[in-house]
Amino acid sequence: MRDIYGVAAFRSRQQVLRFEAALKRQGIPARVVTTPRDIAMGCGLSVRFPMEYLQDVRRALLTANVGNLIGLYRAEYDGTRLRVRPA
Repeated sequence: MRDIYGVAAFRSRQQVLRFEAALKRQGIPARVVTTPRDIAMGCGLSVRFPMEYLQDVRRALLTANVGNLIGLYRAEYDGTRLRVRPA
């Protein structure tokens, strides 16, 4: 089973929750998840979203009043291993 998704990692839990709410208001499916170990920074929580919404998520970052972004990442789980790289 292959699972590919995007991750927005922040330094602050408050920013994670604020950004998740902003994405949902724009109709972008998002949820709070534990930050993948490969990112290894931040508050331990991130926002997960479908990769097909990456451009919408980038636009949302420009309009949402959130800070402390570590980065946007592409996560790919192939059934045995999670690989994370910058999006």
